[in-house]
Amino acid sequence: MDPTPVQLGGWATVADNWWVFVQGLYVTVVLTVGSLLLGFLAGFPAGATEVYGDGPMASLARGAGILLRGTPIVVLIVLFFFGVPWPEVGSLGFGGWGLVEGFTVNGQALLAATAALGLRSAAYQSQVFRGAIQSIDEGQLEAARSVGLSKVEAVRHVVLPQALRRSIPGFQNEFTIVLKDTSIAIAIGLGELLYRGRQLFIRRDVDAMFEVVLAISAIYFVLTFATNRTLDRIEERYAVPTGESS
Repeated sequence: MDPTPVQLGGWATVADNWWVFVQGLYVTVVLTVGSLLLGFLAGFPAGATEVYGDGPMASLARGAGILLRGTPIVVLIVLFFFGVPWPEVGSLGFGGWGLVEGFTVNGQALLAATAALGLRSAAYQSQVFRGAIQSIDEGQLEAARSVGLSKVEAVRHVVLPQALRRSIPGFQNEFTIVLKDTSIAIAIGLGELLYRGRQLFIRRDVDAMFEVVLAISAIYFVLTFATNRTLDRIEERYAVPTGESS
């Protein structure tokens, strides 16, 4: 197949159908935020359990993490969509604000993709948090115990606040991975950014595949760049001062 040249008409098509990209962007952002939130809620306790837990709970956390990290995300998404009996939520409505008309997405597909991406993210976030917790000097825990705090109180008030701050760089990397992996939800027909773009360039009256793909890539880049710069500022603001953990 001959490569498709970049044409001005193709970019005009992209501009005329800007609302298609906005709809896809909306779903992509919702999916990314939901997955990262689920990943944090499951990954942070799992990381702490791996460090301070023992017995079946620690083994379960480690085993689940190994399984999720070792399974390709496209396999997880397909398995969660076709193998989990999700409630019949039907189509979910989005949009309907500003210049963008309301649109719907498959509710089961959104739930399955969020669960798959979120749990896989939890498996990686648990390792980020585990490393951050283990980076805190044991002397701080002992000092907290010496002034009357229980082990749980010492971990909660001394270790975990520092661990959260030290985990920001790792979380930044995980955000980038989850954002890009949302495009794999195209495998189950979820109307995220890549799916919407594909639906546009396969139309018979559209000859702008290259321009559409470039536009989608640019949107992903802007999202990633803007969020990473924001997280850089947060890291600088809340970084643990030198010598605080010694």
